[in-house]
Amino acid sequence: MTQGRFRVAGATDLGRVRQVNEDAYALCPDQGLFVVCDGMGGAMAGEVASRLAVETIVEQLSEAAGNTVAIPAAEQGYRSQTSRLAEAMRRSNARIYTQARDDSRQAGMGTTAVGALITQDIASVAHVGDSRAYLWRNDCFEPLTNDHSFVEEQVRAGLLDRDQSLQSAHQNILLRALGLESTVEVELNEVPLRSGDYLLLCSDGLTRMVPEVAMAQAIARWRDPQRICKRLITAANGNGGADNITVVVVEIVGSWRERLSTYWKRLASKGRDVKADSEI
Repeated sequence: MTQGRFRVAGATDLGRVRQVNEDAYALCPDQGLFVVCDGMGGAMAGEVASRLAVETIVEQLSEAAGNTVAIPAAEQGYRSQTSRLAEAMRRSNARIYTQARDDSRQAGMGTTAVGALITQDIASVAHVGDSRAYLWRNDCFEPLTNDHSFVEEQVRAGLLDRDQSLQSAHQNILLRALGLESTVEVELNEVPLRSGDYLLLCSDGLTRMVPEVAMAQAIARWRDPQRICKRLITAANGNGGADNITVVVVEIVGSWRERLSTYWKRLASKGRDVKADSEI
């Protein structure tokens, strides 16, 4: 899908182990809004939570477009659109929490969420949980989020290294998610963008199955957002597909002059050492 300054694609897959896909995502290139959520909870409640989160975030930002919002003290220094994205996540938290409280069949449901709202060459990134956002620029692949998980806290404390964290039996323990409490703390980031950049949003069904170096190689090799999504999901399933897999890829295409410049740069670097397709 190409719209204005973006080429975008998203895909979700059941994986090879789960019976229900509890992931959800949204592509709203006209708003510059992209969201991935990964639900949790029994009796299909996780599927409900992720859907409610995506719907609420999209609705809130559609309604808030162009409106002035009060920026909480904790978010002073962030742009107004960043605060709007955070508020949309807080509203989705309240909606999920209320529904879970009122319906015993959905008690305890929740969801992770990661969203990017792009305006004026700035990506506002907000997240809760362990779904992630990455920036790819000129072969550099940078995480834009930090997992709100027990394992990630162990890594930060020096109790586990990164390789050990991938084998931990506690990977499913989240310290933060939408819907579990009446209020939630949303972590924020702001990232300047330029033509040729790629944003990748994903659930942990990708990050647990595919190393970051292979994600970066897929972008460098394939470039087309739809092909990148397809290749990464195939790779995750090839490595076991232990969870639902959702991938959203956004390419910043810029003006026609910038796109032409990027095209010639790619031709000039065609001989770069990129691993074979079978290894991605």
